[in-house]
Amino acid sequence: MIQTDIFPKNNYPFRLPPHLKNYQETYDNFNWQGANNEIVFFDNGKLNAAYNAVDRHLNSPRKDKIALIWQGATGNRQTFTFNQLAALSNQFAHLLKGKGVQKGDRVFIFLPRVPYLYASFLGILKIGSIAGLLFSAFQENALLDRLKDSGAKILITNSQLSQRMKNIRSQLPDLKEIIIIDSDNFDQELASQSGQLEIEKTDPSDYAFMLYTSGTTGKPKGVVHHHYAILSEHVTAKYVLDIHEEDIYWCTADPGWVTGIAYTILGSWSCGVTSVIYEGRFDPATWYQILADNHVSIWYTAPTAIRMLMGKEDVTPKQYDLSHLRHILSVGEPLNPEAIRWSVKQLGLPFHDNWWQTETGCICIANYPTMDIKIGSMGKPVPGIQAAIVDDQGQILPPEREGNIALKPGWPSMMKTIWQNEEKYQSYFVNDWYLTGDHGLIDNQGYFWFIGRADDVIKTSGERVGPFEVESALVEHPAVIEAGVIGKPDPVRGEIIKAFVVLEQEYLEKIKDSTYSDQLKQELSQYVKKHLAGHAYPREIEFIDKLPKTRSGKIMRRILKAKELGQPIGDTSTLEEY
Repeated sequence: MIQTDIFPKNNYPFRLPPHLKNYQETYDNFNWQGANNEIVFFDNGKLNAAYNAVDRHLNSPRKDKIALIWQGATGNRQTFTFNQLAALSNQFAHLLKGKGVQKGDRVFIFLPRVPYLYASFLGILKIGSIAGLLFSAFQENALLDRLKDSGAKILITNSQLSQRMKNIRSQLPDLKEIIIIDSDNFDQELASQSGQLEIEKTDPSDYAFMLYTSGTTGKPKGVVHHHYAILSEHVTAKYVLDIHEEDIYWCTADPGWVTGIAYTILGSWSCGVTSVIYEGRFDPATWYQILADNHVSIWYTAPTAIRMLMGKEDVTPKQYDLSHLRHILSVGEPLNPEAIRWSVKQLGLPFHDNWWQTETGCICIANYPTMDIKIGSMGKPVPGIQAAIVDDQGQILPPEREGNIALKPGWPSMMKTIWQNEEKYQSYFVNDWYLTGDHGLIDNQGYFWFIGRADDVIKTSGERVGPFEVESALVEHPAVIEAGVIGKPDPVRGEIIKAFVVLEQEYLEKIKDSTYSDQLKQELSQYVKKHLAGHAYPREIEFIDKLPKTRSGKIMRRILKAKELGQPIGDTSTLEEY
């Protein structure tokens, strides 16, 4: 372990009584069947995830509560109550039904974070169709792969993004229509639809939405989730995000990533929270201003964004009134310890790291306000989820032994299938465990620690080294903003550790001097050796402008390795600005 600093729960400034008052007691007594009363079912066990997210609030005082505070890239603002959001999504539902969309049809959304994205997603689910989400940065090949594999019937987009469809439309025989939301007559056509709707009463196992994830080889795979996922998303929004009635909440994730679906649209709205959504790109000053202007109290973001905020010395949190913040969280890539220390110093609050995947559909392992934070740990499993460290045969390993992070199948938001690829779906399961593809270990107090993707773990001189711990040690050095670490083949040691490092601004001019650059590389290697282990330091260091990352903030080490070794880099469609 890199370090075992603890942020004690007694230091946490509880401004509201947490929903999860006693972790162990709740975990020991929790079961999903008993949690069903957290959501609304129709007769005969039917339900609808979109109804639970929005429309059920129309039978309560929340009807006229603001559900969505939207800020555009140019600063323009709109607000929607739960009642208005329900009506707008009903209009989308009628519009789609009028175009022949039926239950089970795939309708894909290719939009920036505008209000119509969220309303159309809800409308698709309300008629029992399957919503697919596409990042607005996708180009032709990424669009073709996903739309063709899914057999999408309708695409909802805008005039600018629709230009990327021109060269591939003829290769998509299942795609019947492209709806352009900023065309001359669209607003009028939508407004003519009824705001009332008989919502489809789906079976819990009926498909609701799908997202495509990329691997090192082959085409992206379509991960499909069902309507019952809303229960896991609601419970984790309540227990992990700790959403209360009076909160203003901002999740910075795009709905092209599962976090933007589970914790901007479904689970968070199911808890009745007012959500802030920002259309624009990352900018430290703008982000801080959004937090201040909207009195945001819960903030859920990505480690990449946090590290970028840390590296911006001329714009700091203390220049803004962020006194309304009471609970802050991070997800996407394990959070380096230095980021948590920074947030305590700058915000008076620790970031609460948590772990999950597109395939799991909800937060699975987390840090909670009522639990000591072991800085650098993923935390402990969410109530209702059994997690363990297992070997490749699915046998449980004892504490402090590295292995596969595994989950016992059966929680409501576990992926239902891989679209048209049952063989791939079954490959995830061994001995009645879902193998996540991540390596980690569990300590004697039941905290989980992330080591790396199974294929990222480095074996050097007979020792196994997790790239994340080396990266975290590097980030502790004042010169380093971010680092990505890989294993590089070596005839003597099997592999050596190579680090790709993004430097703080003040060091960029200095490294133009090759002598200084070599000295800094040596200093960084020795720094890691001193703070981590004698064998776990980078023997090679390369300074780069930026790391290849997914839009969720996950460092794509496989791309660093492929480029280093001159190998094919595989699918890059989910990368941020690659």
